[in-house]
Amino acid sequence: MLLLALLCSMAFAPAYAQDDFQKFKNKSEKKFEKFKKKEERKFENFRERRNREYADFVRKAWKGFQAMSPVPMPLDEKPMPPTVYPQDEPKPLEDKQKTFDEIIPIPQPEPQPQPIEPIEEQEAPLVEEYFRFKFFQTEVKVRLANSDRFQMKGCSENDVATTWEQLSRANYTPLINDCLHIRDRYALCDWAYLNMLWQLSRDFLGPNTNEATMLTAFLYCQSGYKMRLARGNSKLYMLFASKHTIYKQAYFTIDNEAYYPLHCPEKKLYICQVSYPNEKGMSLYIKADQKLTYEKTDTRTLTAHKYPDMKVPIYTNKNLIDFYNTYPSSEINKNFMTRWAMYANTPLSQETGKILYSKLKASIYGLSTQEAAEKLLNFVQTAFVYEYDNKVWGGDRAFFAEETLYYPYCDCEDRSILFSRLIRDLLHLDVILIYYPGHLATAVAFTEDVKGDHLLINGKRYTVCDPTYINAPVGATMPGMDNREAKVILLE
Repeated sequence: MLLLALLCSMAFAPAYAQDDFQKFKNKSEKKFEKFKKKEERKFENFRERRNREYADFVRKAWKGFQAMSPVPMPLDEKPMPPTVYPQDEPKPLEDKQKTFDEIIPIPQPEPQPQPIEPIEEQEAPLVEEYFRFKFFQTEVKVRLANSDRFQMKGCSENDVATTWEQLSRANYTPLINDCLHIRDRYALCDWAYLNMLWQLSRDFLGPNTNEATMLTAFLYCQSGYKMRLARGNSKLYMLFASKHTIYKQAYFTIDNEAYYPLHCPEKKLYICQVSYPNEKGMSLYIKADQKLTYEKTDTRTLTAHKYPDMKVPIYTNKNLIDFYNTYPSSEINKNFMTRWAMYANTPLSQETGKILYSKLKASIYGLSTQEAAEKLLNFVQTAFVYEYDNKVWGGDRAFFAEETLYYPYCDCEDRSILFSRLIRDLLHLDVILIYYPGHLATAVAFTEDVKGDHLLINGKRYTVCDPTYINAPVGATMPGMDNREAKVILLE
């Protein structure tokens, strides 16, 4: 009632009272806008202050470092060749619980790094200049004018610090925001984002220039990532920290952490050890489909031996394949089996999934999960040509599921990664990888009673499915696999 009376009194109030109210309202809005701008300026001042402090330290905090030898790709036992399932094997299979030696937990990726504070822009100019460039044939644009090009006198401490101060000015702020927007729009993982910044900088400032390295380092740092600047033989380089141990790449140990040089052949570097607030190391997880421009590869036809209706013409995105070809193989917590989980947990691209899954769904429609899994298993067992990595690549190389669909040859780890993806996406069942010395297989947590070799993990039953045991049914373990040494790799 009191509120109603107040409203009525306002409705019938004299004009001068309403004018006073409007003046009060306008004054309040102006005060709020002033407060808002003041707070936004605090953020800007905070970032400006941190960049000034960083530049001051850059003038003096350099030290000589020697590169550490690359961590070699772990040597596994000689890979087990494919085995053909004997046709006279008795059915149904005996129900056997298999042992295992260790469980490798699911890797837990963290959110991508962010700037230390929201990067506030000044009012946009009436005319904005854009710089367009291509990243794996994907054209993007950022706010960069010809006047934003810069030159460095050299790569001394003072040269680097002066250039950092120059890049910290407001005219480069829209560029940082545009880069972060591209990262979000195209769902770029950390590795893709770093390479996108490198491509942008090279195209804008010239390949193999100190200026391109400097711009890459600045944008990477301002985006929240941990990096260090270095120089050797009058050349500027950037080092990036990684949460994962990267194989076959020399690195530098700074404050007990590994930093990997970006396109740097030098083994001795003079490195700036200055850290930046809230910086985070790179993650090599690929949590989402990298939305690169689609460029169709040649079509290949994949057919299951036992199920002629499971015949799939397939093609993929050449730009995505080219990106995966740059991906550094790595491990987490010095456990080389974690690398397979990173490949297996990477989703198929949306385009490839539509092509592949529409055909496979039609072949398994109306079947029980076991029957559907049998068909999918035979598809992976028989539609692909097996070959050893050493013969094809000169060393071990795991494939993302997308790559197995593209390349003409694959081995046991590639088949297991692809099969785990198919089962999770089409049947929505949990899958694990089983590592035996020299071999990788899978096991599926069926929701129905399925007989055969199985493992009990956290109260859940996983039935063995081996994509390299040719024509073998669900529940059959390939001969020669010693489960006393088997390790279970949990997947998302």
